[in-house]
Amino acid sequence: MTARAAAVGLAAVALLAALGGQAAAAPVPQPQAATAENRAAAHEAAAAPDTLATLSRFFAREGKVSAAAAQPRIEGDAIPVSYLAPEFVAGKAGAPVARLEFLASEAVSSDGQKAALWTARTGAGWQVVNIATGDDEFRYARLGAGKLPGGTVFREPQIDAWYVAGGERVLPLDEDAVRAVGPAGVSLGAYRARVVKAYGDKLPGSAYAERGLAGGFAEPVGGDGDGAAGGPGAVLAGGAGALALGAAGAAVLLRRRRTAGV
Repeated sequence: MTARAAAVGLAAVALLAALGGQAAAAPVPQPQAATAENRAAAHEAAAAPDTLATLSRFFAREGKVSAAAAQPRIEGDAIPVSYLAPEFVAGKAGAPVARLEFLASEAVSSDGQKAALWTARTGAGWQVVNIATGDDEFRYARLGAGKLPGGTVFREPQIDAWYVAGGERVLPLDEDAVRAVGPAGVSLGAYRARVVKAYGDKLPGSAYAERGLAGGFAEPVGGDGDGAAGGPGAVLAGGAGALALGAAGAAVLLRRRRTAGV
């Protein structure tokens, strides 16, 4: 993690604390389905006055715009965000390649900065559980829909790669995915073989996981990446990431943000 990413991470911790209170270690709850009702509830949480006030400070954290002038707004509807499914890696019969991790709403400031608000249903109802810089979730959703209409867009958080899967094909959506499966993608079976080889011995309950390495997928502090490579689903155990805040277990993670060029 770079010094800049670490600094922004600390800023996000302080800002999200206003939404959640004391630190906790609970994982981010997974929504069961991206129903119209759940999307509406997620959007309402993202557009709440307290959330917008927190966003104003978030967008002002580097001095690009003042908190008073940020005037954040929520654009569009909440969208489902899926990550590589542990059941798929484990070879469970009929398991889908990805599972729903959270719903995301796109926030934009007056100076054009963008952020993704991750929302999930907690014991206190639908809440924002993370603010992530940039608009990866929304760009890759659009790119995947254009590349494979009707497919499932998902992230392999262990290498920060985005794909779209449909039928028996898995196609890359960013540079990390191209390095993993090639520009033309691979069959679903070939993709399963790759992730089983990479992560099959690091699933929950494995010796790797029992050594306390966050299920075997979270990048250690001080690693070579330029941001946390994880997320609520970064560990195939579905655990929280680097930090957890509030009763809802709000994960604060700074991920690498790249421009989709595939």
